[in-house]
Amino acid sequence: MWSAGVAIASVYAVISLSGFIGNITLIKTFCSAKSTRNVPNLFMSSLALGDVMLLVTCAPVDASRYLSEEWLFGRVGCKVIPFIQLTSVGVSVFTLTALSADRYKAIVKPLDIQISTTTTSIVLRAALIWLLALVLAIPEAIFSDLHRFTIPSTNESFITCAPYPHGGELHPKIHSMASFLIFYVIPLLVISVYYTFIARSLMKSASNLPVEGNMHAKRQIDSRKRLAKTVLVFVGLFAVCWLPSHIIYLYRSYHYSQVDTSLVHFVCSVVARILAFTNSCLNPFALYLLSKTFRKQFNQQLCCCCHWLFKRSPRRTTHYNTRVTSVRSTRYSMASLTVVNGRQNYQEDCV
Repeated sequence: MWSAGVAIASVYAVISLSGFIGNITLIKTFCSAKSTRNVPNLFMSSLALGDVMLLVTCAPVDASRYLSEEWLFGRVGCKVIPFIQLTSVGVSVFTLTALSADRYKAIVKPLDIQISTTTTSIVLRAALIWLLALVLAIPEAIFSDLHRFTIPSTNESFITCAPYPHGGELHPKIHSMASFLIFYVIPLLVISVYYTFIARSLMKSASNLPVEGNMHAKRQIDSRKRLAKTVLVFVGLFAVCWLPSHIIYLYRSYHYSQVDTSLVHFVCSVVARILAFTNSCLNPFALYLLSKTFRKQFNQQLCCCCHWLFKRSPRRTTHYNTRVTSVRSTRYSMASLTVVNGRQNYQEDCV
């Protein structure tokens, strides 16, 4: 089991590292230029921030469960970590709902989108989403604690972090079903309603477009379709990645008096947890594949980071080692020169 734990922890490490780099670069890309500070991009930045918080705090803790049989983070960690995780989930699903509502206004009611679209109002909406997620996660911090569980087959007991004690069946069922409805079912139903109206509006716009076609109107419809498709991909990734985790949680809550130690349950739990954390690193890569403009800006940010690293590296080498050969210095200079010549400034919107 130790080798399996190391393999699982390695997968967590890859997910955390790639997700951290991708989401930080996404945030930097959207915040670097005023031209990209529109409603969708600022909401996506808020979404990326929630994902970074989950990957930095919760992913390592979750990985440690497969390396140690004991809970390593004490009673305070038992309350803080579930609170952060549920906050991040809330930020993700509520932000996706807000993005869908924004696409609904832009496509179905384009005149309404002109109202309250300043940067301040968008940031305020994102802050309200974070506040709502924080408030809904408070019960998780209150009820989560260290509890002792017993495996009936071996009569062994262990202490771990859980959102409720072992005794009683009503509390687990209410908790799991409420989480499933609030953080999954209801938001996805609302998003489905928005996208039903969006699809109808886009089909109506396409059918009403003249055969000759107004090129400006056609480009505008194509742009709206492309952005709506991007948001829909984000929603689909969230729905697919988090559904197994909710199913496992519901199963455990409705069989809470038994501790399932079967291999099938273990494998399903690992896959569900890895999928849930994978969702936090997928959005930047999905946007990279879907948007040419974002791809250019993303590459530009990475080039800037590489240029900064190459630029600083020779200085460190010269300062600490005076016997550096001219060949090595030339290699770094050529690398820096290549990056500098390859830099371009893109002021277009991301999506």
